[in-house]
Amino acid sequence: MGNKISGKDLIKLGFPKTNAINIALGQISQYRKKDKKASLLNEAKDVLLNPEKYSQDGVWGKLAESLIQPVEVKRHELSATRAPFSIFGENEIDEASKFQLFDALKLPVAVGGALMPDAHYGYGLPIGGVLATDNAVIPYGVGVDIGCRMSLSVFDLPSGFLNGKSDKLEKILSEHTKFGMKEVHKDKADHEIFSRSEFREIPLLKGLLDKAYTQLGTSGGGNHFVEFGVVELNEVRPEWKLYPGKYVAVLSHSGSRGLGANIAKHYTQLASRQTPLPKQVQHLAWLDLDTHDGQEYWQAMNLAGEYAKACHDDIHRRIAKALGHRAVFNIENHHNFAWKETWNGREVIVHRKGATPAAKGVLGIIPGSMVAPGYIVEGLGNSESLNSASHGAGRLYSRTKSKQKFTRKDIQNVLKQHNVSLIGGNVDEAPMAYKDIRKVMSSQQELVRVLGTFLPKVVRMDR
Repeated sequence: MGNKISGKDLIKLGFPKTNAINIALGQISQYRKKDKKASLLNEAKDVLLNPEKYSQDGVWGKLAESLIQPVEVKRHELSATRAPFSIFGENEIDEASKFQLFDALKLPVAVGGALMPDAHYGYGLPIGGVLATDNAVIPYGVGVDIGCRMSLSVFDLPSGFLNGKSDKLEKILSEHTKFGMKEVHKDKADHEIFSRSEFREIPLLKGLLDKAYTQLGTSGGGNHFVEFGVVELNEVRPEWKLYPGKYVAVLSHSGSRGLGANIAKHYTQLASRQTPLPKQVQHLAWLDLDTHDGQEYWQAMNLAGEYAKACHDDIHRRIAKALGHRAVFNIENHHNFAWKETWNGREVIVHRKGATPAAKGVLGIIPGSMVAPGYIVEGLGNSESLNSASHGAGRLYSRTKSKQKFTRKDIQNVLKQHNVSLIGGNVDEAPMAYKDIRKVMSSQQELVRVLGTFLPKVVRMDR
């Protein structure tokens, strides 16, 4: 008889000759192929007889769903008209990014959208694109680096503290930050995130736990960074316990590492099979939030977002310890995420692909380039932008064009002019590859109010 379960085995148990058999075989092959055939057949029989009991089960839940209320798989076409939208800083945005948003606005589940002034072309949604949908989440609308965020720690140290300390600060960043695919901390830190039930209940996440533990407190490649710099506070909040002035600060930008990337890949594949779309928008396949896969992705996405925060917390803890001072306050915000929000009187799923939440009173940090200021902002709650703002300056030149246009010597000259030290960093991240952050900020005065600035002084990126 062999040890491998076949469709005939399931039919003998009484399974209907439907897609339920394919789902059962797929789940077993992916998550339980090392288990004994007899025990698996016993479990499968119980799922068949009592599907409701397994509706929340990580392995059998999808099969139970197919027995209770099968997910309808059908090819979707784009609507003839777009959902309502707004564009901020339109003159600074390339046409390809606009048309990418326009296509997304024709999805049957789209109810509204916006483009931020830092927008540029991406996969699925443009970077700087915001899309609201009806009870549907688009894995590629969230992005690969789920929950990527900015985190700013401000110290009760005057800006003059940095004077003459470049070597010391470079050493701290070199020794206490890790970047890219290969660097990890030798002294691993534990975190309560690893006790989350999702790591036990969702099979995909169970297999990613070790990677997540190994990569805690590290940063990705590309445009991710950790920087020492000077914060200038124009306005202060009572909880900050500081007066207006200039202070030492640390700013980091990174996301959910391998955990988020694997979640994005897995659920994008599921979405593309469940909601097939025309070729030009195939990356925008969605998962219905009423389905098992939709709910599972939502849990996994939120976990990845919390993991990204845990990474930043660990980065800032290590740097504060090496610096010998404790931060007075921290401001953080994330992008590459989806939120359940009320917009125009209805609950929607708001995807912010490289866009900052900017609801009324919400704090955030919008960085420039490594030689340009970042901005501490307070959201104004503009419904036309779906309560969003830019997440940075945005690219002026693609990575490929940057490599063709700039050299390391060009970068060194610009860094010298601005008195900035750089550890690592590739040519495609040249400061000149980015838009003028001041123009970007002037294009979103309706979206955020500026409370202060951050100016980088010592920057660490992937080598």
